[in-house]
Amino acid sequence: MLLDSASLYFRAYFGVPDTLRSPQGEPVNAVRGLLDFIARLVHDHRPDQLVACMDADWRPQWRVDLVPSYKTHRVAEAAEDGEEDVPDTLAPQVPVIEQVLDALGIARVGSPGYEADDVIGTLTARATGPVQIVTGDRDLFQLVDDARRITVLYPVKGMGNLQVTDDALLLEKYGVRGAQYADMAALRGDPSDGLPGVKGIGEKTAAQLINEYGDLAGIRAAALDIGSKLTPARRRNIVEGAAYLDIAPKVVRVADDAPLPDFDPTLPHEPLDPMTLEELSTRWGLGTSLDRVLESLAAR
Repeated sequence: MLLDSASLYFRAYFGVPDTLRSPQGEPVNAVRGLLDFIARLVHDHRPDQLVACMDADWRPQWRVDLVPSYKTHRVAEAAEDGEEDVPDTLAPQVPVIEQVLDALGIARVGSPGYEADDVIGTLTARATGPVQIVTGDRDLFQLVDDARRITVLYPVKGMGNLQVTDDALLLEKYGVRGAQYADMAALRGDPSDGLPGVKGIGEKTAAQLINEYGDLAGIRAAALDIGSKLTPARRRNIVEGAAYLDIAPKVVRVADDAPLPDFDPTLPHEPLDPMTLEELSTRWGLGTSLDRVLESLAAR
């Protein structure tokens, strides 16, 4: 099981009331919410291995070099250091999350210059058994692969209502399989990531073109073929979008070769550092959220 950690703790932060506070009065809603998520995931899905995948770089320079608009809207207007616009009461909770995961003995993995998506893509490429990816980010649908038993657990409402995303579901909802999803995403664009897409091509049209011509390369070849069935307007938009289409797939596709440190993904039955964990629990008032994680680990 691979956790898109930032996606989940952002979801916890906005979904759990900030009235959850430490004994000193600091908000711990993201910390406790994420712990509750992990407890539910372990209880319901019983993974043997679990990795909390981290953003070592939420906006890698190599992606920005390819598409300068990549995630520009997420940079705080007032920030001069290029840091992500993270709510003031969430940022201090992230180090606490990391300390708690380490004390529990849950593997926490990032890679300099890469996003958590790329860590997930790399670990998925290396996997020999079934993989469950837990994320609220549709971009990772591109990793779905029925033949390799790779699914995405996509939260619909909390961790108790997860959409089990496989190729059949993607075909039903989007008209493409996991292996085709990145091409569709490149064509339609994604304003939330600063990707403009090709003019006049939305999600449904992108899926239609992929089904008709196979993949992005086939679509571009059809645009250059005067005998193809493409309308003149669509042909023109694809040809005029050539510069964008040359580089967009490299930005949209998650890396599968990010350099990763050595780590043990085995999910423990008991905490790695119980003394530190107890100190963290007392300092931050983790209470029943931490209890539930420990119970779910012990019960596996």
